[in-house]
Amino acid sequence: MTAPPAPPPVAAPLVDVRDLVKHYAAERRWFGLGRPRPPVRAVDGVSFTIPSGRTLGLVGESGSGKTTVGRTMLRLQEATGGRVLFEGRDVFALDSRALRALRRRMQIVFQDPYSSLNPRMTVQETLREPLEIHGLAGTVAALLDEVGLDAVFAKRYPHELSGGQRQRVGIARALSVEPQFIVCDEPVSALDVSVQAQVLNLLADLQARRRLTYLFIAHDLAVVRHIADDVAVMYLGKIVERAPAAEIYALPRHPYTRALLSAVPEPDPKAKKNRIVLSGDVPSPAMPPPGCPFHPRCPHPLKSARCRTEVPPLREVPAGSGHLAACHYAEQPMK
Repeated sequence: MTAPPAPPPVAAPLVDVRDLVKHYAAERRWFGLGRPRPPVRAVDGVSFTIPSGRTLGLVGESGSGKTTVGRTMLRLQEATGGRVLFEGRDVFALDSRALRALRRRMQIVFQDPYSSLNPRMTVQETLREPLEIHGLAGTVAALLDEVGLDAVFAKRYPHELSGGQRQRVGIARALSVEPQFIVCDEPVSALDVSVQAQVLNLLADLQARRRLTYLFIAHDLAVVRHIADDVAVMYLGKIVERAPAAEIYALPRHPYTRALLSAVPEPDPKAKKNRIVLSGDVPSPAMPPPGCPFHPRCPHPLKSARCRTEVPPLREVPAGSGHLAACHYAEQPMK
């Protein structure tokens, strides 16, 4: 009897984030009086992997820590703890020379395309600079063409461009050094809805053409739906749910994810949708509540004293599914 063929080997992830922590020291009190203020726990033990050529959507409200995750991964700010492995190399252990070489392969597209561009430099100067620094043979004209801009834009300054055009220049600048991994930090949130779709389509086309890997940061689950393969939902510095995108949208397991999805507009004006309105504000990351960090705002009907005292682990629901949720009652649907 012939033995069944061995399963194909599982490729190592391109990006592997392990227990990432970023705390900010609190401001000192006047003359050192009173108790010292606790640190701001912007990111508090975040882990995930991104396989090559795929997109992880990182979603959450303002203040959830998602942008801090992206910037800390690239060492635009130093981590408090944890590790980030890129092709097996610990990014946080690299010296300045090795880090500079690695920056060619790890880039970022910022949220505000105007403030991220030097107002005194033309588009041509902006794009030529990284080519010259890294000794690359690419041309400004080729980069502009790849992001859908005519060569005439090379002589223009940022204030002469629309928001969508500026963001395309920002994308071209990231592409100029031929990266493998790009952090997209809310790249369409400052753009009109019609322009958002164009930029999302551009990012998807570039990913297919160059086999890019994205961490796509957003607060809008409707935007992430069109580009992400997997989705991680953050709340108060922690990931509270993570799963393939189709599963997140079809059957969210965490009440916070359900509330975010309920806020996504329906294209059909006649469709009825039950909006879940969360009460209260997001707690301070300097003083997170005990137990489940979401329990003060949680609308789950089964919420109990356990939620106020016991931190729920990020676990598979159901077991073996690969769908992770940090909720004591993740198996129970909300009505």
